[in-house]
Amino acid sequence: MQPFQIASQATQTVSQQQNKVLRNTYALLALSMFPTVIGALVGVQMGFTLFAGSPLLSFAIFMGIAFAFMWGIERTKNSGMGVALLLGFTFFMGLMLSRILQVALGFSNGTTLIAMAAGGTGAIFFSLATVATVTKKDFSFLGKFLFIGVIVVLLAALANIFFQIPALSLTISAVAVLIFSAYILYDISRIVNGGEVNYISATLAVYLDIYNVFVSLLNLLMAFGGERD
Repeated sequence: MQPFQIASQATQTVSQQQNKVLRNTYALLALSMFPTVIGALVGVQMGFTLFAGSPLLSFAIFMGIAFAFMWGIERTKNSGMGVALLLGFTFFMGLMLSRILQVALGFSNGTTLIAMAAGGTGAIFFSLATVATVTKKDFSFLGKFLFIGVIVVLLAALANIFFQIPALSLTISAVAVLIFSAYILYDISRIVNGGEVNYISATLAVYLDIYNVFVSLLNLLMAFGGERD
């Protein structure tokens, strides 16, 4: 076998592996939406809140549970347990989502706002995922900037628990939409270019991108388009 044939076969094998990871990621991502919706519906019906007495304590508990799930998912990402933990995590995130949905449903056009946020999130995801997949451009250079951006957003959100400044809240939401939209591009690009070879880890990353874009868009829509009876 000639050297160029060996190289060609190796390239085909890598490409097939990357396509398989991408397909599995999309399939698991679609599946993860079911427990998210179920968790959100259960949370809305129950009037779920993690800890009503203290926003700071509620934030700390949420972060603790979320990071525990993510740690467990990464530890078991090469087994079926990783899938089970991921689906459990998405159910938990659905429960957490129910709080903002309850607020949105308090508006007379709340259902429309939620639908618009979902539609906008879907449009952003499919557009950027298509760009990353079709162009196959390596967007890994965005990684450090986006990570710093997430840290800044988290710190600003934590500070706003104390200050409760509406303008800061809107700024955080607007910046979060930009950052996590860029993260969609970054994370899909990593899969397409072989930077991420585990579909469970890939699904977790993309799921968090989509979740944060949706929540941030809904916050903005409620602020600028919410209508009271």
